[in-house]
Amino acid sequence: MADENGIGANEASTGASAPIQSVDRALQILELLTDSPSLGTSAIARKLGVHRSTASRLLTTLESHDVVEQVSDRGEYRLGLGLLRMAYPVSTRFDLARDSQVVCDALAEATQETSNVAILDEGYAVTITQSAGQRMVGVAGQYVGQRAPLHATSTGKLLLAYASSRVWGQLSTEALERFTSATRADLVELAEELKVIRQRGWASAVGEWEEGINALAVPVWDATGQLVAAVSVTAPDFRMPDASFETFLGALKVAATDFEARLGFARVDPTTPGV
Repeated sequence: MADENGIGANEASTGASAPIQSVDRALQILELLTDSPSLGTSAIARKLGVHRSTASRLLTTLESHDVVEQVSDRGEYRLGLGLLRMAYPVSTRFDLARDSQVVCDALAEATQETSNVAILDEGYAVTITQSAGQRMVGVAGQYVGQRAPLHATSTGKLLLAYASSRVWGQLSTEALERFTSATRADLVELAEELKVIRQRGWASAVGEWEEGINALAVPVWDATGQLVAAVSVTAPDFRMPDASFETFLGALKVAATDFEARLGFARVDPTTPGV
């Protein structure tokens, strides 16, 4: 005998790894609607080999999650836009890896300095792409996969500024490491800087991870207003002093807008927080 979730008594008692019947049927419905533009409840019930009431309950549950929707004029069902929302993060990961190198190369060419794209991962800013500038005296680029501290780098602070409270909570449980005399190691001061970053829409690191090295970062937003990455430029302080930040920020914002366009995102105000 099966319970309301479609789990048989033997299966429940033994912990066997057989499919859960109701989940399996729900996925079958999505597959059926992938093959057909729309189907009625009775047709779905016949194809599944279940009572119409069972098919109706499954469809109602799927509809509540927006993965199917009713075609009002015929009472049939079709795939819902909720599936796009679920698929969106997966496609974003592929697109980020594909397009970030193009953006980095163009930014490095425009500024003649090292460019970098980073994402937030397990409490670090992780480089997914970088491109070296063409200057005789340059900055050693971060290698792909390198983990940089959130509190001492431009990409790290920008990602942290829009991160969840959970990320901040994890960061604040331990003393912040001081890499140089300029590193922001005080939590209260860091929190104030993050507020400023959210207000102005960009982050800087002035000799905070490495002495004599400055960096600027701007956000890359997705279509829902979530931050997906940070694009940065890094250079020796004598070539990118504070007074030149506006010039570099212009190139960075062009790169971020291009990145968002390549990813199919609608541009939002760069000073608008993701969440």
